[in-house]
Amino acid sequence: MSRGKPENEASRSNDAGAKILDVTRRLVAELHPQPVAREITLDSLLDRELGFDSLSRVELLARTERALDVSLPERTLATVETPRDLLRAVQAARPGLPPSIAAPHPPPPPGATELPPPEANTLLAVLDWHARAHPARPHIHLITETGEEEEISYAMLQRRANAVAVALRERGLLPGQTVAIMLPTSREYFFSFYGVLRAGGIPVPIYPPMRVSQIEEHLRRHARILDNARAAMLITIAEAKPFARLLRLHVEGLHTVITPEEIVESAASAGQVAPPVQAQDIALLQYTSGSTGNPKGVILTHANLLANIRTMGEAIGANPSDVFVSWMPLYHDMGLIGAWLGSLYYAVPLAVMSPLTFLTRPERWLWAIHRHRATLSGAPNFGYELCLRRIQDRDLEGLDLSSWRTAFNGAEPVSPDTIERFHERFARYGFRRETMYPVYGLAESSVGLAFPPRGRAPLIDRVSRETFMRDGRALPAAADDANALRFVACGQPLPGHAIRLVDSTGYEVGEREEGRLEFQGPSTTSGYFRNPEETRRLFHDGWLDSGDLAYLAGGDVYITGRVKDVIIRAGRNIYPHELEEAIGNLPGIRKGCVAVFGSVDRATATEKLVVLAEIHEMEKDARERLQTAITALAVDLAGAAPDDVVLAPPHTVLKTSSGKVRRAASRQLYERGRLTTPTRPAWQQILYLAWTGVAPQLRRLARAAGALLYAIYAWMLFWILAPLVWLAVAVLPRPAASLAVIRAAAKLLRRLSRVSLHVQGLDQLPRGPCVIAANHASYLDGIILTAVLPGVFSFVAKREFAVRFIARVFLRHIGAEFVERFELARGVEDARQVARAARRGKTLVFFPEGTFTRTPGLLPFHMGAFVAAAEAGVPLVPVTIRGTRSILRSDQWFPRRGTISVIIGAPLTPEGADWSAAIKLRDAARAEILRHCGEPDLS
Repeated sequence: MSRGKPENEASRSNDAGAKILDVTRRLVAELHPQPVAREITLDSLLDRELGFDSLSRVELLARTERALDVSLPERTLATVETPRDLLRAVQAARPGLPPSIAAPHPPPPPGATELPPPEANTLLAVLDWHARAHPARPHIHLITETGEEEEISYAMLQRRANAVAVALRERGLLPGQTVAIMLPTSREYFFSFYGVLRAGGIPVPIYPPMRVSQIEEHLRRHARILDNARAAMLITIAEAKPFARLLRLHVEGLHTVITPEEIVESAASAGQVAPPVQAQDIALLQYTSGSTGNPKGVILTHANLLANIRTMGEAIGANPSDVFVSWMPLYHDMGLIGAWLGSLYYAVPLAVMSPLTFLTRPERWLWAIHRHRATLSGAPNFGYELCLRRIQDRDLEGLDLSSWRTAFNGAEPVSPDTIERFHERFARYGFRRETMYPVYGLAESSVGLAFPPRGRAPLIDRVSRETFMRDGRALPAAADDANALRFVACGQPLPGHAIRLVDSTGYEVGEREEGRLEFQGPSTTSGYFRNPEETRRLFHDGWLDSGDLAYLAGGDVYITGRVKDVIIRAGRNIYPHELEEAIGNLPGIRKGCVAVFGSVDRATATEKLVVLAEIHEMEKDARERLQTAITALAVDLAGAAPDDVVLAPPHTVLKTSSGKVRRAASRQLYERGRLTTPTRPAWQQILYLAWTGVAPQLRRLARAAGALLYAIYAWMLFWILAPLVWLAVAVLPRPAASLAVIRAAAKLLRRLSRVSLHVQGLDQLPRGPCVIAANHASYLDGIILTAVLPGVFSFVAKREFAVRFIARVFLRHIGAEFVERFELARGVEDARQVARAARRGKTLVFFPEGTFTRTPGLLPFHMGAFVAAAEAGVPLVPVTIRGTRSILRSDQWFPRRGTISVIIGAPLTPEGADWSAAIKLRDAARAEILRHCGEPDLS
């Protein structure tokens, strides 16, 4: 009997080992269709010998769990290096699938509460306010790998943060010093972050190593970040302590490396520690992932963060009755600011799990949403894609996603295919199309910059590939164009923020023209920490350069790529992301391990197209077939064959911590000669690139020169005509004669400046007096209406013009009416005067928005035009002007060619003379203008 038990255990171990090897071999065959040169054994290294990346490891663990009916702990992903390690983990694992799916619903959070007042102008003040207002309110539900949950209240967070602050101050932390936090998602992370703030320090989140074996390499990589941040302390996991001496050699000023356990031991007698903190003090250094170059520390103040959190909350309608579920890492701005700090401010309970939990079992994310009846959650695009690929239908039985109101999708390119397939797959579980919420943001704007309207399904724009790649114009594609490019709308700028798109000369581009995205707003950083050179590059005339390319259509931002990633070849813009995705789908190519970039040929000073793709060891014939397939794909998608196709072994393509391809770094590796030699002879490359490189350079120069010459020409026309028209108006005795002169000059200016004008609905204008209400988008609107509208009419202008000599003489001689905007009593009297003018039979032209902005959108309407029409009993005519904003924007004096449309709507008859009749007129006119203007509603 005693001998039978060990024999049975050995037999079970052999069976498990055989199954693990079988699963491993099948997965290797899928990842690398060609036979692997070496034999796969229990001791094969998963990364170096089998080419498994993090997601491949996740797939291996998931298949092993299903094959052997076990539940592996999350830490397995961090510790397994060989199939034998996986066998040991299986032998120690519990049987069956994880029980978290069937966990009961937690009790609903306490009733809604008020939000922090404006005086709470720091993150510390916000926490203190909540801890006073509702100390026991659940703030965080921390979901463990077993599916159990630990609750953190506002009072607990405040108390434990104070204890951390005491320990840090006792160990020598001074106000204003930086503290790096390298911890996984845990209670200790939250306590440490707020503890650093409470001690007067500046938190610097950095990502922890995925695997224990990577700690030394991980810390070496982060030494440069810690040195740039001048970190005085590092709070990290116990496994990193042995490498502290190594770090101190590389990081000047780092005097303490401490674990959360050591902090607890040294803070038994914690008291209040509250050095003075102001709104403009630095609250966080957010180091960028390095996907477009060397890491840079984004300076974010308390004021920056709270401004962003408030505007994002307003955009999505966040309130304390919401529930947020997040798996996003806390070192990333989307998880740290968007999920945690945003939830903290709005008193939204946050159910948070480790990214490893999601990666190993993505269904747990969806079940957490189900279990908590969550309304808010989000992920980068790859998160939704992972759910589509990894979750089986049997894992979703009983799932209910109907509570999910907003599913953020951002932080990386949003794929139209992914959002469509996600809805198709999960609609049966209550996921609505309008729940998907593509957004745009970046660390330099705290996190969020552009959000779509609430309740709107994603907009996908189909544009002509040829026109876009050749000219950068996003013209709508024909319905039968199977080769169209598709881009996803990421919404409009958040309130108080502004976006502009500029060309290579720094001038703004028009509607549906691609340009470099720049932005302003209260959330924007002041620069990069201890990096004046990169800070200078960041700012352009007060605007921050995002490094992204985009176009605007209907007020929505459509991101098209990165400035540094776009490859200009033979006059065509090639966008790497689409080509990388297509090449990654080829059999034999490691998915997600493709980098497409441009490389300057020093011999010709022109750019060549390089494809770097990871493969496993293959025979010569297979490599040649892949090169042929890649070339064919590039020709189909980019219209040009690559100059160099590099087929490289696994782990050649460099990536960031979040899995983004580091194209710039991979390009540097290529240009240093560390990859294989070019596939074409050098003399062929020189001749070809010299021939194809001259034309695009000349074309770009010609476009810039043409735009500048046109602007000079347009202003020359204006300044020739303007003095003559003003003099004529000043001496003519009647408004009718003055209007005739202005109308003739406006038509002449339009013709000579070659601006196309399309007018629709002139026959809608009443024969008698009326009130005309038009949207206001540009300085050109008045000129255009004068050229279009027949007969005699009077503009209603702001009274500020009446005190300016040139404007006063001009406007009075054309019969304008003036209204006061700021003094209440005078404003009421002016409104009555305008109403009397309408009753006397005068046709009045209003711009009811009262002003215009550079940002596309219809502003709220003032009531003057509608009250005047209602009281006078005359029809109100809504007029829509399109295109003037693209030609000449607010605060910009660089006119561009364009097309203008004027749409005159059907007259609206007032239903009475009272206030309610005026309201109905306003709402009807606004709806009509909004329907035609092609811009978002900013009311």
